[in-house]
Amino acid sequence: MSDVLFKISYTLADIDKAAADFWQALAGYRIFAFSGDLGAGKTTFIHHLCGLINVADTVSSPTFALINEYHYTAGGGDNIIYHLDWYRLKDDAEAISAGMEDCITEAERGAAKCFIEWPEKAKNLLRGPYLWISIESKSATEREMTVTRVG
Repeated sequence: MSDVLFKISYTLADIDKAAADFWQALAGYRIFAFSGDLGAGKTTFIHHLCGLINVADTVSSPTFALINEYHYTAGGGDNIIYHLDWYRLKDDAEAISAGMEDCITEAERGAAKCFIEWPEKAKNLLRGPYLWISIESKSATEREMTVTRVG
């Protein structure tokens, strides 16, 4: 089962407003799977989203580390975001070996949130419910985002 929950067009000039609208509508979810072509703006959007929620750590692409862990304060406590990049993964087994399943399990039990780039590389690890965020380049400066609830 999947339902479109959120749809927005934005540019880099108004990405902070797009991130604020996104978070206001969807902050209650735990697993966010960001899909889009190379250069579509997945990492850029995540960076602005983390800035919005006052992540204390430096936000960067985890392409080579595979997993970055960030912390932010909300609701009176320390909250964790696992930023996962599955671009270099070959399959589900490699994702499990790299600890990706552990991060997802933490999110499922409410102990963290997961922001996953290139989720199509190990989609079987996503059990639901989760959000599938498709980012599409409409021009050199404009992006369109569609967020679908899965599971």
